[in-house]
Amino acid sequence: MERRAFRLPGFLVLLVVLLLGIGAGKLAVDLAQLPEQEVSLRLGGLVVVSSLLFVVFVSGFAVVNPNEARVLQFFGRYVGSLRTAGFHWTVPFSTKRRLSLRVRNFETARLKVSDFDGNPVEIAAVVVWRVVDSAKAMFAVDDHIEYVAVQAETAVRHLATSYPYESHDSARPSLRDGAQVSEELTGELRERVELAGVEVIESRITHLAYAPEIAQAMLARQQASAIVAARSTIVDGAVGMVHMALARLREEGVVELDEERKAQMVSNLLVVLCGDRAAQPVVNAGTLYG
Repeated sequence: MERRAFRLPGFLVLLVVLLLGIGAGKLAVDLAQLPEQEVSLRLGGLVVVSSLLFVVFVSGFAVVNPNEARVLQFFGRYVGSLRTAGFHWTVPFSTKRRLSLRVRNFETARLKVSDFDGNPVEIAAVVVWRVVDSAKAMFAVDDHIEYVAVQAETAVRHLATSYPYESHDSARPSLRDGAQVSEELTGELRERVELAGVEVIESRITHLAYAPEIAQAMLARQQASAIVAARSTIVDGAVGMVHMALARLREEGVVELDEERKAQMVSNLLVVLCGDRAAQPVVNAGTLYG
């Protein structure tokens, strides 16, 4: 679990180092006035102490860029993370590893899987994510970027097998229902990558199609379904128009039709209204006698 590392303002500590350096220089000048043997001994000790202090102070400086974290390890032990952008002084002799906190996106390859109905489909998705726990991202998994990529492809495969490409039942969602499918994909991904300290912001399907080997057959099926639906609408409309025509003729008393003539009229009207070709008028010219 991520925790905040000890830190001090870097420029303040740098000022202290400069003041100590000036003080050490003045002390060296004062020591130069002592006898030669005593000078060499004290100067040697001053050099050693100054060098150690310099190394201690310098090893603690760290620069943190915006949307970046520094994960600190002190001889293998995790001691905290720096998230605040700027120049800091922290635990000396610690290893400071950079980790980006920027929002990233990853697009999966076009995966070929079988949908809920067993039809082979091609599917791809884009995932928008970022690191929210630097300690988990650095230590819980070997490579958090690769981990997100693998889990994204696994989640997309699982999603594709859970839904049909297109639903034949209005109550059951399909892969083409973008909002609902994207919401479920995002929820599953969040659970999968939580271990790595990663938050999934959004995920969406970017490519969805039948596999090439069945694409033509599925296109023909879709066309047939569309034709059947259109014909059904036409027949419903034609029946209504015939009913309305017979009712008007009866109400206005234009002509009295027996059952046989009504059947013939209904047949003719349905042929004209439901046919996919223009009606061919027939003129009754009577019978010719030689």
